[in-house]
Amino acid sequence: MMDETVLEVRNLVKYFYEGKSLIFKPTRVVHAVDGVSFTLKKGETLGVVGESGCGKTTLGRTVIMLTPPTSGEIIFDGRDITGLKGSDLRKIRPKMQIVFQDPYWSLDPRMKIGEIVAEPLKASKLYSGEEIREKVREALERVGLDREYVNRYPHEFSGGQRQRISIARAMVGDPLLVVLDEPTSSLDVSIQAQILNLLKSIQKENKISYIFITHNIDVAKYMSHRIAIMYLGKIVELGPAKAVFENPLHPYTKLLRDSIPTPDPKKRKIKNFKLVGEPPSLLAPPKGCRFSTRCPYADDLCKASEPELVEVEKDHFVACHHVERR
Repeated sequence: MMDETVLEVRNLVKYFYEGKSLIFKPTRVVHAVDGVSFTLKKGETLGVVGESGCGKTTLGRTVIMLTPPTSGEIIFDGRDITGLKGSDLRKIRPKMQIVFQDPYWSLDPRMKIGEIVAEPLKASKLYSGEEIREKVREALERVGLDREYVNRYPHEFSGGQRQRISIARAMVGDPLLVVLDEPTSSLDVSIQAQILNLLKSIQKENKISYIFITHNIDVAKYMSHRIAIMYLGKIVELGPAKAVFENPLHPYTKLLRDSIPTPDPKKRKIKNFKLVGEPPSLLAPPKGCRFSTRCPYADDLCKASEPELVEVEKDHFVACHHVERR
């Protein structure tokens, strides 16, 4: 059962600073992740959904300390890892991994497959040479690849096979948490389902927790136990995957769901909902609700006061002043 908390994120903030003034202070601040909190249980998948630029990839990278947070807390496996650096951070690296979006750029073309998959084990310095070689072969077999591929190079494989190699690299150290950053978006449609089913099979077998990052809420529903909707660095809705998909409470969530292509759009009953205005910049997010500049329901309250993420239904949270208008 999913009752053990693997990850707890508390008020996580990640800003990027651009430009320097004459006194060497940053002149622009990018609010990539701005006060995000959530928990993740053992064997659970949290889908993080939003359009490009909403901060979902930065969130994924920050929770596994690929990029240090500006503020907030990251509790992983019962330990505060927010300030870890150097050897202390390397020791936990095998337990928290990432699968990147593009399998063509995430694999070093100069390295053999065996060397690539072995990287997390070598970095941890916890395994001997023979242990590493055997675990690499087992990881390749786990993702449906021949163990003899260890001596081949990335250019000898298709996109789908390369992503399987990336998954093997992430899984070789028996991680507790894996961030999946749009792992199928660059693959052919015929291959996407294979990779998604492979990830679900590995999770079921090993009780791994996933953060599944995607712009496709339909795919998130298939993969996830819960879904978090992000907009301009903040979570605007969080709840069970079925509830968020079938009964969206935030206008932005509804827009994402209704934007899914269907074979016959005429049969879909879509309430008239049109975006207004232009997307604001992460350099200057709106003062109140961040969706207020595009939401047709926005009023003076929305523009002046930022809504809190509150529980509206059981385990279903939304940040909106006017949930009843959805």
